[in-house]
Amino acid sequence: MTSHLRRVRNRCLAVLAALPLVLAMVIGGGSGQRAEALDPFTGYLMVHFIGEGSRGQQIYFTHSKDGLHWSDLNGGEPTLLSTVGTKGVRDPSIVRSPSGDKYWIIATDLCIDCGQNWGDAINNGSRNLVVWESSDLVNWSAPRLIDVATSIQGKNAWAPEAIWDPASNAYVIYWASNAPAAEGGTKHQIFYATTTDFRTVSASRPYLVPPSGQEVIDTQIIEAPSSPGGFRYYRASCLGREIVIEGGNSVLGSWTNLGNLVRSGFTNGGTSGATVVEGPMFAQVNGKAEWNLWLDQYATGGGYTPATTTNLSDTSSYRKHAASDYSLGSNLKRHGSIMNLTAAEESRVLAAYSAPINRLAAVNVNGGYVRHANFKGRVAANVSPAEDAQFRIRTGLDGVSGNVSFESVNYPGYFLRHYAFSVELQRNDGSSAFKGDASFTPVAGLSDSSATSYRSANFPDRYLRHYALELKVDPISTAQERADATFRVVS
Repeated sequence: MTSHLRRVRNRCLAVLAALPLVLAMVIGGGSGQRAEALDPFTGYLMVHFIGEGSRGQQIYFTHSKDGLHWSDLNGGEPTLLSTVGTKGVRDPSIVRSPSGDKYWIIATDLCIDCGQNWGDAINNGSRNLVVWESSDLVNWSAPRLIDVATSIQGKNAWAPEAIWDPASNAYVIYWASNAPAAEGGTKHQIFYATTTDFRTVSASRPYLVPPSGQEVIDTQIIEAPSSPGGFRYYRASCLGREIVIEGGNSVLGSWTNLGNLVRSGFTNGGTSGATVVEGPMFAQVNGKAEWNLWLDQYATGGGYTPATTTNLSDTSSYRKHAASDYSLGSNLKRHGSIMNLTAAEESRVLAAYSAPINRLAAVNVNGGYVRHANFKGRVAANVSPAEDAQFRIRTGLDGVSGNVSFESVNYPGYFLRHYAFSVELQRNDGSSAFKGDASFTPVAGLSDSSATSYRSANFPDRYLRHYALELKVDPISTAQERADATFRVVS
């Protein structure tokens, strides 16, 4: 064999040997592993807000096994709090990357009845969207703002959604803005921008511009090529005074009006006798060619109600459910979105957000509990608000088996950690230093073996204890110190 042929053969063998890795990277988004998002779905996660006021307008999680019966997660408390912009959020949407290794939540930056009314929000609202990012659905970044409406002279930015668009190799974010209208004045229209990271976005452009005299606020797209009708994507919108369904074969291409849901008994206020709804959110039923379209009964304050169909393009086929067919948990469910969960995703979500709410009682302080006050760790009696002394005992952030971390109930994502050996309540920044500082090893109580003491994970010669009612991590040697470092976990 000549040297030339030998080089050709070796090159071909090298290419063939690399093919499995290349294919794995294509399937897994470049990780070399199978993408989690390709695994079968086993449950559902609803992301939503619950009502007015600063506490209601935050991010809430709710779980379902069958897509119709739902249970509040995190004890019905918010799972994420907005600390930016108006410090309130509505209309959240959750997005998964194609490779299943990244998630984002985007939401309206709006807090009605906490410093802003509807007139302000319509005519001089926030031009920003609020964004959180995660790699596991459990540990989320701090919220950040992205301005999408200033460049289009928008007076607000409402009800954002996002979908991966393979044609542009980017995510398409779309939302409603009250912006200048062709017929004069302003009205709510749907605009879009593209992004690859939910940090920087392209120029904003018109997406769904309703006819003269009509407005559109809420719209959501689902990719469903298996549905009869011949379209790859379906779009539900509160267009004018009806809930309109459209079909299309590309996210940024043309759309065909397939009709509205009046015959199914739903309207946006345009048809007498029908249920008045907004905030459409689609979810395919796991393992079936069947879809639920959830609609928010905002006019009556009834929360979401589902309509089921096996043909998204046939607007007469959407079947309205009786109230006995579904349940939504304790909290009111307002405009949000649903993501189908893989078994791995579902396991993580349930482990993190189904953890019970506990308190840590100091054994040597009558009625004293560990609490946070002005983000400092303390021991106190008669804690008010009570949530300041409530924690979820999570698996240790450091990942070491048996270790635990204490997450605040009323400041989700914030954990007790030691800083210069004093204990503070801080947001998890994802750093290895934070994970170590916020992790503790439970051991038999130093002054009472029926109780528990907590050894610092990264300073194992120190324990969580109170001194003059302030929480610290200190070396322990005396009987007093052993008592100060002993706690009971109570409900």
